[in-house]
Amino acid sequence: MKYLITGGAGFIGGHLAESLIKDGHSVTVIDNLSTGSEKNLSAVADSPNFDFVKGDILNLPELEYLISKSDMVFHLAAAVGVELVVHNPVFTIETNVHGTERVLSGAKRKKTKVLIASTSEVYGKSQKELFSEDDDLLIGPPKHSRWSYASSKLLDEFLGIAYYRSMNMPVIIVRLFNTVGPRQTGQYGMVLPRFVSNALTDKNIEVYGDGAQTRCFCHVADTVRALKYLSANAKAFGEVFNIGGKDEISINALAEKVKDILRSSSKIVHIPYEEAYEKGFEDMRRRVPDTGKINALTGWRTELNLDKTIADVAESLGKQ
Repeated sequence: MKYLITGGAGFIGGHLAESLIKDGHSVTVIDNLSTGSEKNLSAVADSPNFDFVKGDILNLPELEYLISKSDMVFHLAAAVGVELVVHNPVFTIETNVHGTERVLSGAKRKKTKVLIASTSEVYGKSQKELFSEDDDLLIGPPKHSRWSYASSKLLDEFLGIAYYRSMNMPVIIVRLFNTVGPRQTGQYGMVLPRFVSNALTDKNIEVYGDGAQTRCFCHVADTVRALKYLSANAKAFGEVFNIGGKDEISINALAEKVKDILRSSSKIVHIPYEEAYEKGFEDMRRRVPDTGKINALTGWRTELNLDKTIADVAESLGKQ
């Protein structure tokens, strides 16, 4: 099989490229390296089954050609990270919406299969105990740029499903919940690598807000398995799937766990949201996925726990 990964030099894309090539497939990666890094592709850079194209999907002339030569596109290119989203909302919206539009338009001639990576952010301020794919969604007001990312990715979902229904395009939507693991950077606000990096150097572990907000973390290796399972299953076309961990943990407890596992002397300090991001910043208090749908279709479930994930992130950061 020939795969194209947009945003493939990113954290998830690099792991996905490695896994696909290990399985014997051919992989082409497109990335403008604005947030990704060629270091994420170092393990496959010399493989005869790997090609790298440096370019932006918003204006890359050969995008449709590259899509036409592929059996499937994993569309991972997006503006990511809360800090980037809050401070550059125009870039966020244009990258996410126009990028997805170009990928789907380029895929329609040959009806190339497309998997679009969306986000748990689309659930917005939902108060449900578990987030499931058919839930109503509650997004915050446009005056808070925090929600520009969620809205742009939700529009990506609507566009993908519209292509499926109107043109019989084989499109799959996945909503990723806090994927973490080796090679992830804390540069754009990703919480776990930021905590681990500070703990390794005994710097203050900064918890934004009161720390009572909860998340579920999924090791990137588990996420990659889920992406591969769905991409190989025709019954996934036209559907939306949650991909995420099963164990809910508060950010305060996460900070304590990181300290304990790494035997760090770091202090845990709390930073107000308005100091960390912007005035009026709104956060999701809980973000827990219902993964019953993907489990029922493919049998997928997480295999790597949070302790293992923290250890893997620490090992990766220690090598940098």
